[in-house]
Amino acid sequence: MSTTTTTVGGADNRTAARAHNISKRFGRTLALDDVGIEIREGESHALVGRNGAGKSTLVSVLTGMHVPDSGEVAFFGEPAPPVADRAAWRKHVACVYQKSTVVPELSVAENLFINRQALGGRRLISWKRLRREATDLLEQYEVGVRPDAKVVDLTVEQRQLVEIARALSIGARFIILDEPTAQLDGPAIERLFHRMRTLQDNGVTFLFISHHLQEIYEVCQTVTVYRDARHIVTAPVDGMSKPDLIEAMTGEAGGLAVPGAEGRTTSDVEVLAVRGLSGESFSDVDLVLREGEVVGLAGSASSGKHELAETVYGLRKAFSGTVAVHGSTLRGGDVPDALKHGVGCVPRDRHHQGLVVDLTIAENATMSLPGTFVRRAALNGAGRTAIAEYDIKAAGPDQPVSDLSGGNQQKVVMARALAGDPSVLVLINPTAGVDVKSKESLLGVVDAQARLGKAAIVVSDELDDLKVCDRVLVMFHGQVVREFARGWRDQDLIAAIEGMTQQ
Repeated sequence: MSTTTTTVGGADNRTAARAHNISKRFGRTLALDDVGIEIREGESHALVGRNGAGKSTLVSVLTGMHVPDSGEVAFFGEPAPPVADRAAWRKHVACVYQKSTVVPELSVAENLFINRQALGGRRLISWKRLRREATDLLEQYEVGVRPDAKVVDLTVEQRQLVEIARALSIGARFIILDEPTAQLDGPAIERLFHRMRTLQDNGVTFLFISHHLQEIYEVCQTVTVYRDARHIVTAPVDGMSKPDLIEAMTGEAGGLAVPGAEGRTTSDVEVLAVRGLSGESFSDVDLVLREGEVVGLAGSASSGKHELAETVYGLRKAFSGTVAVHGSTLRGGDVPDALKHGVGCVPRDRHHQGLVVDLTIAENATMSLPGTFVRRAALNGAGRTAIAEYDIKAAGPDQPVSDLSGGNQQKVVMARALAGDPSVLVLINPTAGVDVKSKESLLGVVDAQARLGKAAIVVSDELDDLKVCDRVLVMFHGQVVREFARGWRDQDLIAAIEGMTQQ
């Protein structure tokens, strides 16, 4: 496919949102270079591109968080409000971010009407009225949670639906969904897509940002590709093949090159031994990994796969059973002890568990090493090594992690996991929220570490991630129900994950 930069056409009376000739610089970095996008009313419009392509900057412009250096933004044919008028912006557009913006310790009702609570006598909050209006709103948009439930107790899916309902209640008819499926399992994704289609039928418009390209074909009608801060192409989804879409994103022909397990060998040396392990959401699991072996854990969100992995590296304490590395039994629920015995981890949620975003690349990448905070020279040296070895796009080791794209943040998390030269890697959703090339890079690291004799557990909902594994274990209702050797077929693995086959 040969792609050329195209120009977004003029708006019509069915245009929900339009950005035209948008440029934006941050210091010496050109984040957007004369780009545009036009999103028609009632459609789901995908915005895709590699990390650093300019997607997040465009979102910040569309939501009024940043003023472009040049260009114009309009909603439903009217110019965007002044940036200072936040209330007016919220009536036009809302964004549901991958990192939730709800307040965890407040109730659902309080989050739905935050800063606009119903007032009673003496201008005090009328809690009775607030709960009644919240109940009506939840019923209107079919959000199955109680208004008095604490948001901290909700699932990721429920929190997203609360945020969408809040935006719609303010009046916004244009919703930006930023990596909404990154932490959802298959059934939850289908429910989200069903809800999107229902809202579209009622005139709601979505800008859908995802690195899961198959989702674009399932839920979107139009796709726009950005690359290197420029607009590359806008086209109907049904007129663009997946290879053409990847080529537009990367500038290179071909699809995703996932390292496979072919050519790797494992020894007979036992590295990790899990014996009779039971814990939250799983029971009586036995698992042995040998040098150079990569084992995948697959299953639905309720299968217990995440809880099992988190128990192995000490984030959770087992009810019974043992975890041992090279014959030494680990203390349950003790992450420092797991680190000391050679277990490195990429946790499930990089935003809350994997990074301290206000610290630098060097500080984050070496956080699992004792003493690096006081040895500044050693810390910066390790940071520079991480940038070079993991191809982190950054100005230097002193750059705050908050300045990095999602893919580069995930590479920092991987660098931290490997900083102590562990014998065992526990990798949960290791490529969540990253672009095609970053995915290839991260999975290449897993393959390279296995060839050096490390053992690894890969937990993922993405089949591409599991193709780096020597074997894949499928969990269902807390039990390991199937094992697949190299060369498994997608349909067989998916059937097992959904409980459609038995051992």
